[in-house]
Amino acid sequence: MSTSRRTRSSSGITRREFIGRGGAVVGGMALGATILGSGSNAFASRLGDGPGGKLSVVNWPLYIDNNEFFAKYQRQLSQGQYPGFDIAAPTSWMAKRLIDLGYVQKLPLQDIPNAANLSPGFQNPGWDPSGEYTLPWQTGTAGIAYNIKVTGRELTSFNDLYDKKFKNKIGMLLEMRDTVGLACLGEGIDPSTVTFKQAKPVFARLQKAVDDRQIRRFTGNDYQDDLVDGNFAACVGWSGDVAQLTLDNEDLRFVIPDEGGMRFADTMVWMKSAKREPQVAAWMNYFYDIENAARVAAFVQYISPVDGIKDALTAIDPALGESPLIFPPEDVQDRLRVFNPNLSAKDEEKFDAAFAEVTGS
Repeated sequence: MSTSRRTRSSSGITRREFIGRGGAVVGGMALGATILGSGSNAFASRLGDGPGGKLSVVNWPLYIDNNEFFAKYQRQLSQGQYPGFDIAAPTSWMAKRLIDLGYVQKLPLQDIPNAANLSPGFQNPGWDPSGEYTLPWQTGTAGIAYNIKVTGRELTSFNDLYDKKFKNKIGMLLEMRDTVGLACLGEGIDPSTVTFKQAKPVFARLQKAVDDRQIRRFTGNDYQDDLVDGNFAACVGWSGDVAQLTLDNEDLRFVIPDEGGMRFADTMVWMKSAKREPQVAAWMNYFYDIENAARVAAFVQYISPVDGIKDALTAIDPALGESPLIFPPEDVQDRLRVFNPNLSAKDEEKFDAAFAEVTGS
């Protein structure tokens, strides 16, 4: 995948890779961070006086599928074996599955004082009602990204993606909950409570869009290049990606549809068989410091789960302190939904199978 147009930091990683790699500049699916004292290396020096030792964190470089992660590690986790990492950052619905299966342990919150900075909207969430097992890593929204030079008009609804004028120029995400969730909203169905039976018409309409070649392809993070190049008139996209892309291309837009958008949270969990409690606490405490959280938000431009960063972010870049993508206005927040966190295992299988059939994956 070409990365020539994606903004890179001085360390050479993209914004999405930064989110996916947990903030440390290390390649591959699993990363290792050394939690040392001040001056040991660039990363450790920012941690200050750390507890020492190593910490392994697993996350999604370019956001691979959560189900792929689960399939790869389920056997080890079910047998209580150490999977080779201490912290994972699954999306909220996968975090709930890991909690329900007993694959993660309660966080050492007594040693994470900065956890008090967690935004009220993410305290005791549906995927972790007790608030003891997860801390969000980054959050954001899924909506419509479009190239106005290609569309010739502003878009306001998910149903605009079915406009025949955009035949073979529409992209949708392989992330089922974002694509199907938005499609549900377009049909007047609340994705936060949707059942598979209710979603059948949604899948039928998506399948027709595939058969009619309305949809050019289903993508991962690589939708960005097609959007910039004009191969996509519009697509389902993530807020932070488009916020960065617009810095180099004023023709690009991101909008939460009038009928609503999807909100996601990637969470940090401590694996059941892992040790290294001091390092786990130091890692999470660092990223929940307001100044550090503001630096992360300035780089990725997603919605921070850390409350009270606006002043610190404004000090870095006044424009970011006013960004509606980082600080969605109240009327937008009221329209955001999280995909049904209480699906039965049977319904979840049906959703995945139906979406796989639509996407051909």
